[in-house]
Amino acid sequence: MAKDLMEIIAYSDNEYSSETGDSCTVQINPASYTHEHTIEYNKFQPVGSPGTSVWYKGTPPEKVSFDIYFDATGAVSTDSLFASQTPVADQIDGFKTVCFTYNGSIHEPNYLMLSWGTLVFKCKLTSLNISYTLFQSDGTPLRAKLSAAFEGAISADDIATEADNQSPDLTHFIEIKEGDTLPLLCYRIYGDSNYYVEVAKYNNILNFRNIAPGTKLYLPPLK
Repeated sequence: MAKDLMEIIAYSDNEYSSETGDSCTVQINPASYTHEHTIEYNKFQPVGSPGTSVWYKGTPPEKVSFDIYFDATGAVSTDSLFASQTPVADQIDGFKTVCFTYNGSIHEPNYLMLSWGTLVFKCKLTSLNISYTLFQSDGTPLRAKLSAAFEGAISADDIATEADNQSPDLTHFIEIKEGDTLPLLCYRIYGDSNYYVEVAKYNNILNFRNIAPGTKLYLPPLK
């Protein structure tokens, strides 16, 4: 399998630790792709006001979209899992098995790891449009364009880690490192080390003086 072709690997969990065994390597790389980033704000403008106030509402998941082609004319030389003369319908079914089809074991379509060059995107497919562009005389498709859109899909723990919020009014998810102590972590987050008792109870920790590095803890928001 050529490493320079886009690959999509299916997972059964949003921590991307359990592969389903299904994967898809595209036959022809996209000519381009779009990686969308957006920020949402709540807006308020009092009557007669010359301006609008905005407050941060949230950051929606990133989105990636692109077009890919499947070809069965034999004219395309490829190291994809799809041979150059594999029927287009079979190639599309293979793509849909990985990205689109309902997975009964998790009661939803697969989680996906999309990898191509510097792009590594944890996501789920959100839309798929198929255009057939070349046919045999009997109407059998020989070439098709797939327009696919994906939306970022990661676990709540990963979202908390990426956000790295420092406010004491938010829940924090922290991994204990060598040298960390619960009172010290409470001081960093809350500005007061005395909250270690409540944090220990929240995480069902009996001995707060002996927390092994690598242990993951939740620090709840202050009430």
